[in-house]
Amino acid sequence: MRVKHFKLFIDGEFCGGRSTFEDINPATGQVIAKVEEAGPEEVDRAVAAAKRALSGPWGKLSVSERASLLHKVADGIMARFDDFLRAEIEDTGKPVSWASAVDIPRGAANFRIFADQIKTMGVPAFHQDTADGLGALHYVSRRPVGVVSVICPWNLPLLLMTWKVAPALAAGNALVVKPSEETPATATLLAEVMRDVGVPPGVFNVVHGFGPGSAGEAMTTHKDVAAITFTGESATGQAIMRNAASGLKKLSFELGGKNPALVFADADFEAAIAGTMRSVFSNCGQVCLCSERVYVERSVFDRFVEELAKRASELRLGDPFDSATAMGPLISAGHREKVLSYYELAKSEGAEVVMGGGIPEMPAEYAAGSWVQPTIWTGLSNDARCLQEEVFGPVCHIMPFDSEDEAIALANDSDYGLAAAIWTQNLNRAHRVAAAMETGLVWVNTWFLRDLRTPFGGSKASGIGREGGEYSLNFYSETKNICIKHN
Repeated sequence: MRVKHFKLFIDGEFCGGRSTFEDINPATGQVIAKVEEAGPEEVDRAVAAAKRALSGPWGKLSVSERASLLHKVADGIMARFDDFLRAEIEDTGKPVSWASAVDIPRGAANFRIFADQIKTMGVPAFHQDTADGLGALHYVSRRPVGVVSVICPWNLPLLLMTWKVAPALAAGNALVVKPSEETPATATLLAEVMRDVGVPPGVFNVVHGFGPGSAGEAMTTHKDVAAITFTGESATGQAIMRNAASGLKKLSFELGGKNPALVFADADFEAAIAGTMRSVFSNCGQVCLCSERVYVERSVFDRFVEELAKRASELRLGDPFDSATAMGPLISAGHREKVLSYYELAKSEGAEVVMGGGIPEMPAEYAAGSWVQPTIWTGLSNDARCLQEEVFGPVCHIMPFDSEDEAIALANDSDYGLAAAIWTQNLNRAHRVAAAMETGLVWVNTWFLRDLRTPFGGSKASGIGREGGEYSLNFYSETKNICIKHN
C-alpha cells in the first residue's frame, strides 16, 4: 500500500513542517500516511497569511459573493465524494454505511446551510428614538471577528470541521484549522477543494500537529488570533481557556458528555430499543452525544436489558468498506487502552458485565486494529467512576428507576450537561422531563436528529456557547452599533 504524504496548507500553498508523524488506520494498525507537523513558526506564518487575507480580495467580497464561493466548496466536496469517503474511512475505521450517509453529505451540507443563512439573516436594526428624547439614528452592522483558530476532533473529522469552517467563512473570517493528529486526511482534501474553487490564499490554512508544544498551543496563544472554536475533551478545553485568557479571545467550546437516556414504561418499546442501540453504539460509541448512562423504569428493566444485549451481540464488526459492517474500531491503540481500562474499572467497582468487556477476535487483516467489544453493564451505583467519567467507547450502564423524579435526579447527577434522550409516549411527561434536564440538547423519542439552524452546545462541563444557524454566525461576527445624531 502506498503511504500518502499530508502537508501543511499555508497561504494557498502546500508546504513542509518542522517534522513528520505517522497517520495510522485504526482498523488495520497500518501506517497510511506521513504527516507534516507544524510548530510555532509555521502557525505564525499561517496566522499572518490569514490576517493579510482579511484586508485582501476576500475582505472585499460581498455577502452574495462569499455565499456563492461556499456553494462551490460544497460542490467540490460532492464532486470528490469517493475521495473524501475513502479518506475518512481509512483515518477513522468507521463503517461506510455511516460515513457515506452522515460524514461526507453533512460536510457539504454545512457549507450550503451557512451560505444561505448569511444571505437571509435579518436586515440591520434601526432605532430612531432615544430615551433622552434628543434624537438619533442607531443602526447595527456586522463585521468578521478576524483570524479564527479552528481545532477539530477525530470522531467526525469532516463533519465537525465544516460545522465550524462554514459559518466562520460565511461571516467573512480567515481561518487556521488544526485537524486532530489522528485524522488529518479530509482537512487536507478540503484544502485542495478550497484552492481549486478559488478561495483566496490565506483564507483557509491547515496546520497539522499536536497540542502542548505543537500547533495547538501555538494557535491558542497567538496574539493575532481573535477567536478559538474547539470540540474535544473537557480537560483540553480548560487548557485552551487558560491559554486564551491573556488575549481575551472569544471562545466556543463543545466538550465532553456523559449523556443519559431515560426509558419510561409507557415508551414504544421497539423504538426505544432501536434508538438506544444507535445512541450507545453508533461510531463505536465515539460521538459526544452518545448515551453512556441508560435509566429504565423498573417494570420494563429486565426486558430492556435482555433485548438490548441481544441486539448488541449481533453487531457485525469487520471491514469498514463492507456495507454490512455495523461497528468499526476505536480511533487508536491509545484510546483502546483507555476504554479497556474502564472495562476493568467497572468490574472492580462491582458491575455486572451483561455482555462484552474485552477485545473481539478479528480476522488476520484486522488483528492489529483497535477493536473492542460492544459492552453493557448493570449493577453500579450512580456515583461510580464509570458512571461519572466519560468513556467514549461502545458501552453503557443500565440502571432501573421507580419514579419520574428519581429518573430526573439520576440523569442530572453529572458534571456534564450535553445531551439527553427521553423515551415516553406521555406528551406531558415529555415536556416536564425535557425541561428538567440540565443539558444543552434533549431528544424525545429520537436521537441525533438535527436541524442545523437550531442551537447546539452543552452546559456545565460540556461546553461554552452555542453554535448552529444564527448562533454560529453571531459567534463568528462582531456586531457594531452606529449612532448618528440628528436635529
